[in-house]
Amino acid sequence: MRDFPPRRIVCLTEETVETLYLLGEQDRIVGVSGYAVRPPQVRREKPRVSAFISADIPKILALDPDLVLAFSDLQADIVGDLVRAGVAVHVFNQRDVAGILAMIRTLGAMVGATDRAGQLAQSLAQRLAAVAATPRPAPQPKVYFEEWDDPLISGIGWVSELIEIAGGTDALPHLRAHKAAKDRIVTPDAVRAAMPDMILASWCGKKVVPDRIRKREGWSDIPAVRNDRIVEIKSPIILQPGPAALTDGLDAIVKALWPGH
Repeated sequence: MRDFPPRRIVCLTEETVETLYLLGEQDRIVGVSGYAVRPPQVRREKPRVSAFISADIPKILALDPDLVLAFSDLQADIVGDLVRAGVAVHVFNQRDVAGILAMIRTLGAMVGATDRAGQLAQSLAQRLAAVAATPRPAPQPKVYFEEWDDPLISGIGWVSELIEIAGGTDALPHLRAHKAAKDRIVTPDAVRAAMPDMILASWCGKKVVPDRIRKREGWSDIPAVRNDRIVEIKSPIILQPGPAALTDGLDAIVKALWPGH
């Protein structure tokens, strides 16, 4: 970076955009992911320069960024191109709630907002603790979260934790240790054997079709299907490992698990 704190930041995923806005540091952002929708004004305030696994490298370079913020191995090719072009890049790789809070603190430190980031992370942690401490009726519902439908993918780390914080149990808890989506592919039979009480689905940017889930072979005897407890959670509030998941995402899980409470 030429400057500290960096004056011109490009964010290739949504959660760093939302965090910088929450820290009051949005004026540093000069380019964002096309998926950035939080807060709503970002769509009209910032130029879009990337999808998730592809980016307009010339457009990014033309913005003359001091720093580009990326996420995970899925953006490694973009990052490689930017690094070879001489751009400073920081790649986050948070996969759980603790990692999300650490990302917020790290990003705050990178833009000279250490205290504000600490306060934000602390307030989010307190909110999570309050939700976790809320008394819930027994028994805990067993929840299958589906992040993709073909093949079936489940077990994303922070979502698994949020299900537990919301008062449920993850139907396939062993998957949360796997970071890569390919390692979290499950068979329809495995889901049927788990017999979840609730199915939460967020098909990574495309609309969930509950009827397609209901009609899967052998799934009619799954309690979630039998009792019509299939709920879509919108991708922007649950599949981004940032403040959205810890606030609106968690609230959506609680609402789905405990309707009327």
